[in-house]
Amino acid sequence: MSEGAPSFGTQIPVLRMFDVETTKAFYLGFLGFSIDWEHRFEPDMPLYMQVSRAGLTLHLSEHHGDGSPGVVVFAPMHGIDAFHAELIATGYGFMRPGVEEAPWGREMQVWDPSGNRIRFCERKDESQN
Repeated sequence: MSEGAPSFGTQIPVLRMFDVETTKAFYLGFLGFSIDWEHRFEPDMPLYMQVSRAGLTLHLSEHHGDGSPGVVVFAPMHGIDAFHAELIATGYGFMRPGVEEAPWGREMQVWDPSGNRIRFCERKDESQN
């Protein structure tokens, strides 16, 4: 790569949220993410926060115009069976995702309380293609 050529870092999707408490219950209680930080310009202003787990970082925003409800985030991962078992064991009453076979790997999809979808995917081994 030549000097000064563009390069990109890790992408961080910004997802819209409408209810902080149900969003936290989903991301922290169900998916097992941790809050890295929270920000409000003033106490009564919308919340903007970062959550992460095992290399996946997401920004969640109450700000009008940030994100678009219904977005899909494709999240490549390893250990989908263990993650699936962990999610089922939480007893979360609003979702019991399954793991499905796709031509490109094994997927598990979840929808957050604001309608955003996260598609976790354990890709097929490159040598099998």
